[in-house]
Amino acid sequence: MNSKQLKLASAGVGAGAVVAMGALGVAFSDVSAAEEPTPVPPGPVTTSEITTGETVTDTTEMEGPQTSVVVPPITTTPSTFPPTAEQH
Repeated sequence: MNSKQLKLASAGVGAGAVVAMGALGVAFSDVSAAEEPTPVPPGPVTTSEITTGETVTDTTEMEGPQTSVVVPPITTTPSTFPPTAEQH
């Protein structure tokens, strides 16, 4: 089989696969063209309050004890792979 025949056969197989996928997609879909879509219920449109983009900072102190910063103990040596720019 020469390359021209191979390309033609491959194109035929690909086109058949596309047609088969489309047919299976239509066969297994739950959408029907005969059914009318459910209408959106009428009602007022709710909108949010208009803002000016100002930042509000809350300055009240939190109740409770202050916690310290926790630093985990390092139990291994730093890795040398991959080499960092600090090592020469």
